[in-house]
Amino acid sequence: MSDTTTLLSAQKRERTGSRYSQRIRNAGGLPAVVYGHKEEPVSITLDAHTAIGHISKGEKVFELDIEGAKQHVLLKDLGYDYLGTNIIHADFARVDLNERVHTHAHLKFVGDAKGLKTSGAIMMHPSTELELDVLVSNIPDHIDVDVSEMEVGDIIHASDVKLPLESMKLLSDPDAIVAQIVLKALQEEEGEAGEVGAEGAEPEVITEKKEETE
Repeated sequence: MSDTTTLLSAQKRERTGSRYSQRIRNAGGLPAVVYGHKEEPVSITLDAHTAIGHISKGEKVFELDIEGAKQHVLLKDLGYDYLGTNIIHADFARVDLNERVHTHAHLKFVGDAKGLKTSGAIMMHPSTELELDVLVSNIPDHIDVDVSEMEVGDIIHASDVKLPLESMKLLSDPDAIVAQIVLKALQEEEGEAGEVGAEGAEPEVITEKKEETE
């Protein structure tokens, strides 16, 4: 979470479509669209290296300078190439820094858990992000979760995660598990028990029942 928003310069683009978008990308640009606040959508071009660099750091709120006209926007969606690795398009929504929005914050687990010193102990992260209701100006890049005091059997739920600001509201299931330490051997035994139970169950033989009735 930053106290200031990143300024990105953009140019309007009159032509749209996959062919023109590819030309923009080949020239080092990133095609994007800005919409919302009851204004017409505007197709723009950003410098790909600069924009993707900030997006990759987790930044979501930007100030766009579109040929001299500045406005705050929230990153809403990203388009990727067919491999799903490179960003090739971005969607932004116009926002007021004082309005509240729903967003997802990535969880960053910090510290060396004490329980991991136990032989066979492993850390599991069923959930790696939280859904929050926050002010646009307070959208966090990520949230730190301290796991250093965790022992084998310990669990951290979504409700246990300390949010950076009191004004932030948790929307995720408060009982969702974000971190837990289990013994690998125990985990494997539970998995095998489930498999044996499934294989050992014999289906009801309807024909035998019919023969007895007859």
